[in-house]
This record gives sequence, structure tokens and C-alpha cells, in this order.
Amino acid sequence: QVKLEESGGGSAQAGGSLRLSCADSGNGDSSMCVAWFRVSPGKRREGVAAIHTLGGRIYYSDAVKGRFTISRDNTKNTVYLQMDRLEPEDTGTYYCARRSRPGWAISCDRWTDEGRFPYWGQGTPVTVSS
Repeated sequence: QVKLEESGGGSAQAGGSLRLSCADSGNGDSSMCVAWFRVSPGKRREGVAAIHTLGGRIYYSDAVKGRFTISRDNTKNTVYLQMDRLEPEDTGTYYCARRSRPGWAISCDRWTDEGRFPYWGQGTPVTVSS
């Protein structure tokens, strides 16, 4: 059973930093796409960043490119989202999501499409004040 648990959310001033963690206690599928999404007030859920577990190919939305860094520690089955130069517009609830299927080679194709991720965490809130 796949279980994703986010942590690290909280409050920060604009220009500050936070690091989110997504601990994955599911089975050890080697081919996975893990992504971070967020829901900001008045907006739809949007993809923020994604990483593929084989080769480590990384993807970012234009809104966070150059400010956020996604990474993965395979020894801990944890994906991180380092958020620097935070802006008030980054406020929202952040979710990690996993796309995998036992025995299948999974890509991060169309990673911003939330419907292509069957496994989700409960979310962690982030508030950035100006």
C-alpha cells in the first residue's frame, strides 16, 4: 500500500525559505514519477515540480523555476522541495503525488496533470507573508 506523508510546511516571510519533505512508505517501484502540487487560495491545483526516480529528470513550472529545487533521497524514499525566495503567491497547501505501477516503466509525461497521479498525501500548508 502506498502512503505519502508531507511535512515541513509553515510560515515564512517573503524572500525566505522552507523545505518540504514527502516520505513514501509504499512499495519500492523503481520507476516512479513524484510531483509536488499546490492549491492556492482562489486557484485550481497546479503542478509545481516533478522528479523521475530513474535518472532523476526534473521538471518545474514557470512560476517556481529558479526558486524551488526538487530532489530525492532514494535511501530514505523521500522527495524534498526546497523553496527559496518565497513570494506571497506561493501561499497554499502543498501536496506530493506519486505515479507508479508495479512492473511498468513510468514516465513524468504530462506531469502537471493531477489526474495522472493515483497516490496523494494529505498536504502541508505554506503561508508566505509580505
